[in-house]
This record gives sequence, structure tokens and C-alpha cells, in this order.
Amino acid sequence: MAGGFGFEKAHYNISVKVGETVLLPAVRNAASDTLIIADGFSCREQISQCTNRKAMHMAEVIQKAIYQNH
Repeated sequence: MAGGFGFEKAHYNISVKVGETVLLPAVRNAASDTLIIADGFSCREQISQCTNRKAMHMAEVIQKAIYQNH
């Protein structure tokens, strides 16, 4: 999505086409138990909007790991 660029109506189709080159197909093809990690808000938003997956921020993953081990 490249930040706010992909949220603009005039750039939305370009944003989706770029995502469809590698990122979005990889997310769709990932096993259901694979963590999808994306630190950027717009990356997580595009993954959420264009796939049936929810990406996590690295800080969320670290927090989850800490609390699962205590």
C-alpha cells in the first residue's frame, strides 16, 4: 500500500497490483498456522483487506511469545 499512497482512490488499483505480484499470493498460500508479520500499518491493512488473514506487528508477536512462556 506504501503508506497513504494506496488509500488514495487514484492509486488503489496500482497498490493492489503491486501487492498481487508477491506479497498477497504468499500470504494466501501460507499455512493457516503461519504467523504473518508486517510492521507497517498499511501493509497489515492491505493484507487484511485483500486476504482472509490478519498480519501482526512484530511487537505483538514478541508480546505473545513472552506471555505464552510465563
